[in-house]
Amino acid sequence: MAGDIELIRTPLAAAPGGHYSQAVLHQGTLHVSGQLPVRADGSHSVEEPFEAQAAIALDNLAAILEAAGCTSDDLLKVTIYIAGIQYWPAFDRIYAGYLGEHRPARAVVPVPQLHHGYLIEIEAQARSGR
Repeated sequence: MAGDIELIRTPLAAAPGGHYSQAVLHQGTLHVSGQLPVRADGSHSVEEPFEAQAAIALDNLAAILEAAGCTSDDLLKVTIYIAGIQYWPAFDRIYAGYLGEHRPARAVVPVPQLHHGYLIEIEAQARSGR
């Protein structure tokens, strides 16, 4: 059964902090685990402004996509958890800068808090040619 499941791992994104993979590729779909704004070297950014945290989380997402042979143009669905709806406009602006003309399905979910006190977490699904 597990033969058709590929676990994706890259040192260019934050290592998993628990019992999960950065991403899992199965039947042409890449499932990217929630990415907090933890840098690839493991350093935390919880004290940094929302914009910096969003950029780090998106950088993690991009690195994982690349490790799986994908780009942001392959994104199908992105779910973003933000600790406060007031960050929605800033996130939308930063996100548009990362994705350009590509507009995957998306949900932005305001939540009361995230792990370690972070302001953002991003998970995604993407298509893969593998």
